[in-house]
Amino acid sequence: MTSSPTSTPRPPSAERRAPFEHALRAAADIAALSPSSHNCQPWGVARPTGRGARRAVERLVDEAPTGGPEAPGGTSGESGTRGGGTDEYVILALDRERALTSLPAHAVEMLVSCGAYLQILLRSLALQGWSTDRIRFVEPPAGGRAGGAHDVGSSLGDTWPVSWSPLCAVRLRRTDRPDGSLAELRRTAMARRTNRAPYRPDAVEPAVLDGLSAPSTGVAEGAGVTVRHLVADSERAAFAGLVARHGGRDFSHRQAWHETYSFVRRDEAEAEARGDGFALSQLFGPLSATRRHALRLALAPTTMNVLRHVGYHRVLARQLARVVRPTPVIVAMGLADALPGVEATVRGGARLAEYWLRATEAGLVLHPVSVVLQHDDVRKELQDRLGLPGRTIFVSRLGRPLTGFPRSPRRIGDRAVYTI
Repeated sequence: MTSSPTSTPRPPSAERRAPFEHALRAAADIAALSPSSHNCQPWGVARPTGRGARRAVERLVDEAPTGGPEAPGGTSGESGTRGGGTDEYVILALDRERALTSLPAHAVEMLVSCGAYLQILLRSLALQGWSTDRIRFVEPPAGGRAGGAHDVGSSLGDTWPVSWSPLCAVRLRRTDRPDGSLAELRRTAMARRTNRAPYRPDAVEPAVLDGLSAPSTGVAEGAGVTVRHLVADSERAAFAGLVARHGGRDFSHRQAWHETYSFVRRDEAEAEARGDGFALSQLFGPLSATRRHALRLALAPTTMNVLRHVGYHRVLARQLARVVRPTPVIVAMGLADALPGVEATVRGGARLAEYWLRATEAGLVLHPVSVVLQHDDVRKELQDRLGLPGRTIFVSRLGRPLTGFPRSPRRIGDRAVYTI
């Protein structure tokens, strides 16, 4: 979805806000490099400039409870005096047109993806002198879908995209820039990628793992995420065994695999042109044209629907387990609540983004093994077997790469930014 002009007259302070518009679009270009399930990029960010939309967001943000820190790294609600024309606002949304929906667990995955995007977006803005002052999350009401995000979206006016569900509103203010470089953050975000190849077998030093688990900043601060590194041989063997038994579940699940395959692009050129999904080379590494064509045919939903009857999905699961087994570290992240709300899940995604950037800076790569989380019975078996409390939201291979892997395509950052 592209940025859209609004017919509502701009406030008198529009000239003063031009630097923020530039900063937001620069931040969106970096945040577009955030990780997301199937590289679906289900996020959207709106900037209210129309008088009615801006007032609606101001009211929403000011509803946040006072007496404690509203936004980690920012100011508390009690210190939130009016900034007049110097305040700026952004709204993070879930774009339902881009979200995965074939499995119930995808609802959590989509919020995690949006949280990762928000963490990098706000960090990029902070490095340009726009500090987060307060965040107000939009929680759905208990017992039904009515109200909540739907009502908030309605209050933002006719220019609010109908496919977007607001997740939180953020107030930002001009401050001194913190330590750090926007160019450095961009380089790290560009270098971060999923690497599905075998990793070096040597152990990752405990001090490095401790650094990855250090206290978080930004939206991720206070996220309440438990980070567990599985390094013992027995733990990694147990995890590989679980993958061998259940790693083919998506291939044999008709609806889930049909949705997954819809993100597989014919080649790198098509992936770059569309700006999402992945080419087969992002799954299997460099491929000849003949092997690429054969894989596309073998993985097509109609083919998989036939081959699952002869156990082809179990063959694929065992192949994945053979890659997982020698990995030096398996990292699992979880939330304390088995049924987390919007705020907890989005903050958990922010924690994931920070972890992945730290891992990239340390020369490490990750390969999420999401299939063990996308089916509740498998996830519960994983948590019971390894003693993982609450709700595990991320599990991945972690190690040093033996070979590089191509970067997944991304939409232009502006395409996720909308003016209301």
